[in-house]
Amino acid sequence: MILLLDTSTPICKLSFVDGDWRYDDEWEANRELAKGILSYLQAHLEKNGKSWKDISGIVGFQGPGSFTGLRIGLTVLNTIANSEHISIVGAMGEQWQKDGLRRLEAGENDKIVLPEYGGEANITKPRK
Repeated sequence: MILLLDTSTPICKLSFVDGDWRYDDEWEANRELAKGILSYLQAHLEKNGKSWKDISGIVGFQGPGSFTGLRIGLTVLNTIANSEHISIVGAMGEQWQKDGLRRLEAGENDKIVLPEYGGEANITKPRK
């Protein structure tokens, strides 16, 4: 089963794909992404009778999008891929899911997916 995840906006988009079977879900994570992403993934794996061991590949949306959302989402996906020895690829654009699935099917593995923010990060100066 392939895990596909987009955390580029406050709405986290999750898909699982396994042959002809597909599951899609959205979660309005807003500022709870870092706190809730792992439990969100775990809950939807369990909801579908799946476990972490059922994941054979990962596709992460690289951007553009939210600096924090992309950083959190891709860090989690990279960590899962590394710890479970799963291939991971990144993709961008409207066809990111199809492109990512095609890349995994072709045997590609980015090892680490880096975010593409679409511009410089907007970091404010500390107030103190």
